[in-house]
Amino acid sequence: MLVQPIDWFLAVWFVIAALCTAYVAYDQFKGNPEPAVMRWGFVLITLYMGPIGLLLYVMSDKEPKPGTHEAFVAPLWKQGVGSTIHCCAGDATGIIVAAAVTATLGLPMWIDYIVEYVAGFSFGLFIFQALFMRRIMGGTYLQNVRRSFLPELISMNAMMTAMAAVMTHLMMGRDMRAMQPGELLFWGVMSLGVIAGFMLAYPFNVWMVAKGLKHGLMTERPSPHGS
Repeated sequence: MLVQPIDWFLAVWFVIAALCTAYVAYDQFKGNPEPAVMRWGFVLITLYMGPIGLLLYVMSDKEPKPGTHEAFVAPLWKQGVGSTIHCCAGDATGIIVAAAVTATLGLPMWIDYIVEYVAGFSFGLFIFQALFMRRIMGGTYLQNVRRSFLPELISMNAMMTAMAAVMTHLMMGRDMRAMQPGELLFWGVMSLGVIAGFMLAYPFNVWMVAKGLKHGLMTERPSPHGS
């Protein structure tokens, strides 16, 4: 219900976020030359972060001219963006889904955080990393779980630290509508939490890419024979 100025702001924000997400999805799947998992990562992050996600996509990943993606994404700061996008897309999806469920059930905040952490870490590690990256990383699923565990743990801890701080500050004792998934304010807090999580996780991901612990942005072009 639009009862306060913040509600109107959030309504406009989410309309803009939807338009930005539609553009990123269209541009990515129209032919931006990278693996599908990164395409979906940028789509999800733009859904959560709105125009900030669109800005990250245009500045770090959108191929400016045909054949230039490899050189365009090469700088370390862009590779760090890609690594953080991959981390946050998986982790944030798990956290947000868990937060909506626990809030609907009316569970205490401390239980919320435990469930959200487990859900975010599990979705990020077992789905976005080990499963979706299996074709690129090679090896078996279990090998990829072991290989991804430490980088995912570092990223997830940074992501959850920032999101928990935002949720605690904005959900506890201010406007109780922020605890209700049926309210725009709840989703506004989730969006702000993802933005904060991305900012805190980014330097860790830059470091891990530099050390070879995580991948960054990748270029994947179709085979000249169409195979």
